[in-house]
Amino acid sequence: MKTALITGANRSIGLETAKQLSKKGFFVYLGTRDLAKGEDVVNQLSKDGFENIQAIQIDVTNPESILAAKNIVEKEQGKLDVLINNAGILGALPQEASIANIDGIRETFDTNFFGVINVTQAFIDLLKKSESPRISNITSGLGSLTLHSDPTWKYHSIKAISYVSSKAALNAFTITLAYELRDLPFKVNSIDPGYTATDFNHHSGPQSVESAASFIVKHTDTDENGPTGKFFSPDIENESEESPW
Repeated sequence: MKTALITGANRSIGLETAKQLSKKGFFVYLGTRDLAKGEDVVNQLSKDGFENIQAIQIDVTNPESILAAKNIVEKEQGKLDVLINNAGILGALPQEASIANIDGIRETFDTNFFGVINVTQAFIDLLKKSESPRISNITSGLGSLTLHSDPTWKYHSIKAISYVSSKAALNAFTITLAYELRDLPFKVNSIDPGYTATDFNHHSGPQSVESAASFIVKHTDTDENGPTGKFFSPDIENESEESPW
């Protein structure tokens, strides 16, 4: 049985991704900052018929929390097959580039960028023990510098410099990590789940959490011929669903 860890998975897209991976036969660690809340979620999932989902406490901004989670996975599973770096924050809006609060930018980067690096580096040795390791960094279409450089792009006017720049940085991390691991069986990709109706955006997105999670699972649970070092988005209307960086 393959094992997956999803950060920020006690609600919304992360939770639905855990449910869909469980249905595909994965053992899923449902990452949550508040273990009690995570266990409540897992108890309800169990009542709903979901199996092999376990809450695990992990705060991506806290190295001690990350190490404790890594030790649990190592003791119980001995390896990790899939890491989905889903935890993220938007930050207070609006975030205009010319006047955005630096402390707010740092806070957003701490979760969306440095947190991903901390978690990935902590779990990389367990991932190397897998025959088909996968790392999916959950990003946003707003992290595309190519699209932002087009003044006619429909989301160009969004004032969210903290979030936009943190996701662009995350995409850069994806590219460099994928290249570093290119000679190993890793598949490392950035995945934009699309503009989805969640608490994150006051349920303003047109897409469902089910379709968003399905898109993540599709581009994570790939075979040995799957792509690596790519950026996928459901908003891109081409066969590969690849977004420009």
